[in-house]
Amino acid sequence: MINPAHLDLFRAVIRHGGMTRAAEALGVGQPHVSRAIAQLEADLGFPLFVRGHGSAVPTQEGEAFAHEVAQTFAGLDHLRHAARRIRDRGTGVLRVACQPSLAARLLPRALRRLDAECPGLRVSVHVPSPDTIWSWAASGQCDLGLARPRSGYTGVTAEPFLTVAAVCALPRRHPLARRRVVTAADLAEIPLISAGSSPVQAATEAAFAEAGVSPRFVLMAEYTAARCGLVAEGLGAALVDPVPARDMTGLAIVLRPFQPGIPIETHLLYPGGRPPGRLAGRLIAHLKAERDALG
Repeated sequence: MINPAHLDLFRAVIRHGGMTRAAEALGVGQPHVSRAIAQLEADLGFPLFVRGHGSAVPTQEGEAFAHEVAQTFAGLDHLRHAARRIRDRGTGVLRVACQPSLAARLLPRALRRLDAECPGLRVSVHVPSPDTIWSWAASGQCDLGLARPRSGYTGVTAEPFLTVAAVCALPRRHPLARRRVVTAADLAEIPLISAGSSPVQAATEAAFAEAGVSPRFVLMAEYTAARCGLVAEGLGAALVDPVPARDMTGLAIVLRPFQPGIPIETHLLYPGGRPPGRLAGRLIAHLKAERDALG
């Protein structure tokens, strides 16, 4: 079996044109190089150099072998380059699926941090429904997901990421806008905009039932941005996610804490059975940093 260390020394002798010069360049003794080359020749069964006057001229067989060694090490250099590329940029496009509430600010800010670490990073961002995000995470169609909790999905690793309390969005000139806190009882006769079939809507209806109030839902809009837009037009009040709602400064709405509290949860998802890749792991760290900066 050929000793890889002997091949390294053989390449050095070829590159420097002699065993003495190769030894000096490598910081080792010349006898060490001579013994290694002699052992390599014994292993191969043919001489590699014509020795004399401090030089080492390759034999015809030595030149042919040097060509093969160069090709082998070129392949190793390619592997090293590929390893650096995988380390710095991952295995390809980083696929992220995110719910709308975090897709406008929190996720882009985390990606900006990641891009500063890994210039040239390729990322694909999708904003589908929560059920689609869970399905993609289960099937490996995305590397990372941020979505509302769902049940019934296997093959997904999910961990709590963010929990916020719903706030009440009101038209700016609404009488309740003067309140510091809005309660379920305050909204008893107010037109409301529901969140459709989402878990937030189920929690909202449970909160009203607990307070003994029958809510009057007149419109439905699944996403916070749409509900806030309807509120700004004076079409009702709505219980919304404060994270995206706070960014809608151009709308004529006010946000007030709501009692009883309604938690709105977001889970971090990735395919089960294996840990996130290096880049996905770094993005998770940046997402958590941006989450913690929300205050």
